[in-house]
Amino acid sequence: MSLTRLEREIITDSLLKIQSIEASLDQLNEIEIIDLNEIHTCLKSANASFRMALNSGASQNPTKR
Repeated sequence: MSLTRLEREIITDSLLKIQSIEASLDQLNEIEIIDLNEIHTCLKSANASFRMALNSGASQNPTKR
């Protein structure tokens, strides 16, 4: 099953939001947020899942837009 253009845009938007959150967290001191490492792990997992979704959707029908 390939992703529609809208689905790809939503996933890409979510990836950009995750990157923005990660950049914001990098500016904070670990003391300010108790579970910072756990948050980073969760964001990395979400990032990887979204990227897999984009890659699997694209690989099945690369010419469809």
